[in-house]
Amino acid sequence: MAGGVGSRFWPMSTAERPKQFIDVLGVGRSLLQLTYDRFRGICDPQNVWIVTNQRYAEIVGRQLPEVPKSNILLEPCRRNTAPCIAYVSWRIKSKNPKANIVVTPSDHIVTNEDEFRRVITSCMKFTSETDAIVTLGMKPNRPETGYGYIQADLSTSSPRNKEIYRVDSFREKPDLATAIRYIQQNSYFWNAGIFIWSVSTIVNAFRIYQPSMSKIFESMLPLYGTDKEQAAIDERYPECENISVDYAIMEKAEEIFVCPADFGWSDLGTWGSLLAQTKHDLYGNSLIGENISLFDSHNCIIHATDAKKVVVQGLDDCIVALKDDTLLICKLSEEQRIKQFSE
Repeated sequence: MAGGVGSRFWPMSTAERPKQFIDVLGVGRSLLQLTYDRFRGICDPQNVWIVTNQRYAEIVGRQLPEVPKSNILLEPCRRNTAPCIAYVSWRIKSKNPKANIVVTPSDHIVTNEDEFRRVITSCMKFTSETDAIVTLGMKPNRPETGYGYIQADLSTSSPRNKEIYRVDSFREKPDLATAIRYIQQNSYFWNAGIFIWSVSTIVNAFRIYQPSMSKIFESMLPLYGTDKEQAAIDERYPECENISVDYAIMEKAEEIFVCPADFGWSDLGTWGSLLAQTKHDLYGNSLIGENISLFDSHNCIIHATDAKKVVVQGLDDCIVALKDDTLLICKLSEEQRIKQFSE
């Protein structure tokens, strides 16, 4: 899923160049490209599908030339994750009714890719043998208020896979006191928004829990893969309800399971989360870019991959970001105000 318009990492990310298309980590690959890289050995490039907004078609094709152009599905408008997932599910079904699917956002990071591949492969075997819907639950290491949570029934694992458990409930983003209570129990996990299921399972779930949406995509089956597909999507897609897959399917379906996992995951929703996920110097600073020098500075994140030279002195707990002709200097505690700076 690569249609988001997140500009939280302004000035690098903008509405025209959202965070999934930028090199947030300074490693020479965008978050979209890193997501693609994680599936090497799991999925052939011919079986990678990307759903994005029409305005990003060119940049997706440029960043992932290995993916067939016909596998880049273009939304005419934003309608949240349920229509996005429904569209690609019916499109894949038209090509392979026995397919097994992993759905993942394109703007997250994973630091232990070997463990990620192991977990995904294990879950795909499970969903290929059952009618189950599986979501990944990240083991929390702090009382995070920016994530939704999954409560698992850890009393009994699935007989087919000892790492997979039934979901008791999905919980909205909590306040701090509630988040502290969650992590004091070992049955709560962060909801990473990564799902595994067979194409028949998810299509049937849409038919049961979202019948009007399923009819829209079912009606277009004869058009998928033809030169009439995009025009049909442009016409019918706006009819879909603007709803997340969590509300549309996950909180209603019965055969919902969670696989607790720990592979260094973050959704990189803030500069603070980027600071937490990157290497620090002895003073807690994270430097992304070459020729950056810091003096008397602590717990700062400096992102300047295009700069010839950057020197920072006397800053604590700050963001310094340089892109093209725009410089941002902001307290980490005030980063929620970046949105108004960027408008």
